[in-house]
Order: sequence, then C-alpha cells, then structure tokens
Amino acid sequence: MKYLTKQEEWFLLGIVRLQEPAYLVNIQQHLLENTGRDWAFGSLYVTLDKLKKKGYVETYCGEPAKTRGGKAKKYYRLTEEGLAALAESRRLLDVMWGGLSSALVKKHVSDEK
Repeated sequence: MKYLTKQEEWFLLGIVRLQEPAYLVNIQQHLLENTGRDWAFGSLYVTLDKLKKKGYVETYCGEPAKTRGGKAKKYYRLTEEGLAALAESRRLLDVMWGGLSSALVKKHVSDEK
C-alpha cells in the first residue's frame, strides 16, 4: 500500500466531505475553509492529477455551462481504491496517536526548547 501525503489525504477528504458534485472551485473553497491555506489552481490540478493516476479519484464531465460557449465542469469522485487508501491512512494515524494525550505531546515539544 502506498502512503498518502498529508496534502493527498486532505484532498481526498475534501472530495468525500463535499460529496458529489466535487469540482475544482468547491474543492479549493473547502480546503481554504478547513486548512486556512489558499491553494492555487495549478497545485490543485497537479495533486488531483496524481490522485487520478494512482487510481484514487476518477473524473466525469457535467453539462456545459448555460453561458454562451460555456465549458462543462470536470467533477471528481473517489474510487474504491481511494476510499481504501483513506481508511488505511486513518488506521495508521490512530495507531501512531494511540495512547498519546495532547498534554504528553505538548510536554515533549516544550522539553525540546
């Protein structure tokens, strides 16, 4: 199993939380609201393309926009492999965080200073 990067995990979680239809603009808005980071469209495309190549997301096109010459939106949804990758990422995080309290983590950080 390939491990997800934090960014990949956030993108997959964003798509899951948005449900369908998840498209570039609402994925960007969701990530901004939940991570505080304003993701450039270029970085969104790159990451979503990587997730598609890994088989974690698939795309489909919607209807063309009603404006003259309007383009169809590209929508994203998770595949079974994407859901499995998220579940494994969650399982690993639960194992790694298991038994640690936030007070212990804070103490460790303050001891390093």
